Amino acid sequence: MAVEALTDANFEEKTKTGVSITDFWATWCGPCKMQSPVLDALAEDGSFSKIDFYKVDVDENKETPGNFGIRAIPTLVVMKDGQAVERLTGFHNKEQLSEILHKYA
Repeated sequence: MAVEALTDANFEEKTKTGVSITDFWATWCGPCKMQSPVLDALAEDGSFSKIDFYKVDVDENKETPGNFGIRAIPTLVVMKDGQAVERLTGFHNKEQLSEILHKYA
């Protein structure tokens, strides 16, 4: 599964059931550019086929990051059935994210 871009308009609908991880990012953010390929690799990993991978551009979508109080990027939010269960700020490597996501896979 590829990482899907979400907007303020479809975020709630897409994350209300199941487990997902959302990367709050911006095009100008250096650490965000490092985080993106890590999420892409995990999204393609068969171990996480039950987890949805999403991205929200904080410059184009202000409401959703505001609702989560996002003040730094990248911020990753793991959600289960519409509720945030983990929040990670800053770059995280594949091993770190894999360990966290295995709790929900």
